[in-house]
Amino acid sequence: MRKNEMALVTGASAGIGEDIARDLARRGFNLYLVARRGDRLQALADELTREHQIQALVHTQDLSTPGACDELLAALEEERVSVDVLVNNAGFGSFCPTMEADPERERAMVRILFQFPVDLTRALVPGMLERGHGQILQVASTASFQPSPGYGMYAASKAAILSWSNVLHFELRGTGVTCTTLCPGPTATEFGEISGHISNRLQDATKMSSEAVARTGVQAMLQGRATVIPGFANKLGALLSTRMPRWVVVPLVARVLRGSQ
Repeated sequence: MRKNEMALVTGASAGIGEDIARDLARRGFNLYLVARRGDRLQALADELTREHQIQALVHTQDLSTPGACDELLAALEEERVSVDVLVNNAGFGSFCPTMEADPERERAMVRILFQFPVDLTRALVPGMLERGHGQILQVASTASFQPSPGYGMYAASKAAILSWSNVLHFELRGTGVTCTTLCPGPTATEFGEISGHISNRLQDATKMSSEAVARTGVQAMLQGRATVIPGFANKLGALLSTRMPRWVVVPLVARVLRGSQ
């Protein structure tokens, strides 16, 4: 049990973020829950406080806007919250041809998937280093390993956060602070509905529960691992994507994503 340690979880109102929060609460962590949907956050906070006798604080904010990191840091300072565990999970996707994508939505995607987690991590790591302990979990995707037609900007942003976080993991060796990147594949969440992508039979057959993904990610973070890919099919797909030439991978991914919807 990790009593009295505070875990900040972004995108905690649904899906993988919610289940990461649940897993951490069961382990005794206090929680600072961040997302746009305050009603869902408060309901989750009340439930976890009641069931696990932890402290669960709620902060409602859209993290895709310019200046989002400064706003969140100001709230943490005002509430005198010291973060021991940081989970950067917030994000969204948009499934459409690259040149048809809305430019502002694309910019917001880059901010929430890459720039915000980088800025927040950089802001919180010095405090962790001073205390001699801390853990970071960045939620990326198997899309980090492959260009994904239809998810062009999403895959590019996830590839960027995986690369940056792997470097950070290496540079933090011996400090007591670790950085782990979780790379899930198809997961039973509302991601597809929000992104406008209807999953096909192949994706449905390999889809994991968000509870299983969250459990795998939290365990890997607590072990201080660099990268974790939940599920055999996802591990195999990521491995093949890094071994095959891009001229094979890109049309193959396009076909898998398009499928028989």
